[in-house]
Amino acid sequence: MSVLAATPGSPASPKSVPPLSPQGRFWVLALGSIGVVFGDIGTSPLYAFKLALAENGGRVGGDSVLGVLSLALWALILVVTVKYVILLMRADNRGEGGVLSLAALVQHAMGRRTLPIFLLAVTGAALFYGDAVITPAMSVLAAVEGLRSVPHLENLSGAVVLVMSLVLLIGLFAAQAKGTAGVARLFGPTCLVWFLVIGGLGLAHLVSEPQVLAAFNPLYGAAFLLRHGVVGFLVLGSVFLTVTGGEALYADMGHFGRWPIQAAWFFLVLPALFLNYLGQGALALHVIHGAGGQSVPNADWFFQMAPALLRAPLVLLSVLATIIASQAVITGAYSLTNSAMQLGWLPRMTVLRTSETESGQIFMPQLNLVLMVGVVFLVGTFRTSDALGHAYGLAVTGTMAVTTTLFFVYLRRGWGWTLGWTLALIVPLLTIDLVFLTANMLKLFSGGFVPLVIGAGVCAVMLTWVEGSEIIARKTAADRPPLADMLPALHSRSLHRAAGTAVFLTGEPDLTPGALLHNLKHNRVLHERNLIVSVRTADVPRVAGFERARVERVSDDFIRVSLTYGFMEQPDVPRALAALGRQGVAFDTASATFFLGRRTIVRAAQSRLPSILGKLFIWMSRNAANPTDVFCIPPGRVVEMGVQTTV
Repeated sequence: MSVLAATPGSPASPKSVPPLSPQGRFWVLALGSIGVVFGDIGTSPLYAFKLALAENGGRVGGDSVLGVLSLALWALILVVTVKYVILLMRADNRGEGGVLSLAALVQHAMGRRTLPIFLLAVTGAALFYGDAVITPAMSVLAAVEGLRSVPHLENLSGAVVLVMSLVLLIGLFAAQAKGTAGVARLFGPTCLVWFLVIGGLGLAHLVSEPQVLAAFNPLYGAAFLLRHGVVGFLVLGSVFLTVTGGEALYADMGHFGRWPIQAAWFFLVLPALFLNYLGQGALALHVIHGAGGQSVPNADWFFQMAPALLRAPLVLLSVLATIIASQAVITGAYSLTNSAMQLGWLPRMTVLRTSETESGQIFMPQLNLVLMVGVVFLVGTFRTSDALGHAYGLAVTGTMAVTTTLFFVYLRRGWGWTLGWTLALIVPLLTIDLVFLTANMLKLFSGGFVPLVIGAGVCAVMLTWVEGSEIIARKTAADRPPLADMLPALHSRSLHRAAGTAVFLTGEPDLTPGALLHNLKHNRVLHERNLIVSVRTADVPRVAGFERARVERVSDDFIRVSLTYGFMEQPDVPRALAALGRQGVAFDTASATFFLGRRTIVRAAQSRLPSILGKLFIWMSRNAANPTDVFCIPPGRVVEMGVQTTV
């Protein structure tokens, strides 16, 4: 979110819309974070407490209520508050957070790229896609199922709930192409109302059963685990659903800033979650006490908290909140994929801008289709939020364990902590992650395999693309002479000199571009001025304008230009070249010709890639986005030179 000041003469002038003070901007960002950052974790009360109690059997007793509630409260305190809000949000990469930013930060602190860190980052990123598919399916299903709590709708069929959920989800994905810049303004206020409502509902029941506050004693949770053995671990896996949005706190830090997110968490979100979970527990205890202390059937405690007349509006508000949570996850998947493409971990896909003012508002048609198919498949397969709950959590626990491991390395190399102090902090945090991971692994065969399959598939795609790209780069380097060796030959040959400027895009700026070699071979033409342009991605989210371009004059008619972008940025080569006038290089996009190499990849007789991975790499290469779209180059100024390469 950004706040744009109106320019003089515009319909909204500074006189009518005064600029925001720093305090005003802070609270605007905090409100925006409520709608984007906390959507996932904020909708967890819809299903987390109910599913955790369901793991203990079909009936609920007082000890199980306090035990589960204690585990949920302390999960929010230790995992989200201590680990993410207090500690990890201090490890920012120029303001950005998330597993990729942390991995880049670690690589920079180590001074080199290492295979273990790369594999950790790929694993964490791949597991995120499992969460991106499951979150919309789970949250929307749980909200629509709340209709059964409305009077006269108790017997609503599962087929109707399923169809309504699918219509909402398909509509959400279909609307992505139009962008969310307009409706995004409603996300924050809507979620503000959501948190106030769920906190108020919880408070109303907490007053009637104040003894539920005993759940803040961690001994209740520990005793529950010791008493129930394996069942306790199953419950712990569902308790983890209360913190599934914790990673978003860190990942979305760059959009809103550390302090607005922390303020929103401590002053609104965490108190509302505490009150709601305590309220659900208080309602369960009230029902148990009404039954003479006997165990009672498990119920949809969240919607039962509301009076019968208010349940229909509560369902509507829940649907809106879950759609916002799903939108945040989808947008996060776009951003993560865009970053992975810039880092060279994924083939380039089409990226469309849906806002003229918000750089983060993007739409990726191919990814959107894949996510929609995955979500529809999950909803159609599992059919209920209870069944889908078994698949939820494993991907998030894996990502959290990866993040903690990377944080360990960064504490040692980036902050210079001693091994003793680092272990004292990380061992408890990693132990909690591994305990939750183990608990969720018990659900592997009842649905937990789904995010692992998705993550493994994405991992295979990323590793195949990186390995195949390195093979192509090595072969390309072997086939091209150094540019410095080629220049004397160019000046000594009788070549036709064309007027104007030629721009050759290449990934190896020290080598002669393939498009230049083919142009000389087939057309025997050399332009009066030639720019050898390379685009590299730095291990920082964004690069300042004065750091964007580095210019080196190789000869009278050859200039080498190196453009650097952060992994959160979209390269715009013509715009960057047009700004070279400040460095003495005049450039006019309308009169320049861009030469690109169009590479056709075929299978080699012998290859380092196994057959199936080699075919996968070739398929991805053929379906990758056109470089003219990736680098924002005008199509009418492009000449492509084809070359065949084996992999």
